[in-house]
Amino acid sequence: MSFKECGPLAGSVGTSESEWTGLDVAFHHDKGKVAETPFREKTTFGAFEPVANGDQSAYGLDCRTAAYTKGEGNSFPTEVRYRMWDAQRRQVMRCFVMPRASTLIAGGTVEPDATTFKLESVLGSNTYGILANKYLDEIAKATRLDVTTTIEGNRCSYDETTVVEHQKHPAIIHHTDRNTLTRTSWEAYANV
Repeated sequence: MSFKECGPLAGSVGTSESEWTGLDVAFHHDKGKVAETPFREKTTFGAFEPVANGDQSAYGLDCRTAAYTKGEGNSFPTEVRYRMWDAQRRQVMRCFVMPRASTLIAGGTVEPDATTFKLESVLGSNTYGILANKYLDEIAKATRLDVTTTIEGNRCSYDETTVVEHQKHPAIIHHTDRNTLTRTSWEAYANV
């Protein structure tokens, strides 16, 4: 398989890392408010053969990410994600399950040679939607996700915002993660 078949996702293949350039802006229960946390990250994207669904053929990348907050030795739980490219429909899709037992599919229309693209996911959508366990649905309901990704050469950056309706501390919270990673290896399945 040629990585070119992955369309705008092709530049992601391999292992990429960042130093402390990541920034997580989220509600901190211990502080009772929204605060910033710097993090570093290591992500591996491995390409796989196309997945066929009737006349749809989607090329994909499986993704494993480990992120570490400054001052702590342990990583966040590793997320398992997929990014898919449906060239016929010009759709980029991102599917992932968070260790908090919530999942989402985000997507958007993207040109095959795009270096920047935006994906979105909305609670209640039948296509690009969000699901959560009962506790999160009652306490901290994610209602929307917007993520913009730019892939140029060996660098990949993203800016991601999840809108959360927080019930314990009534407010609409914009949980934001952003980072820029640099490819350190073309090896698709290095340890993360």
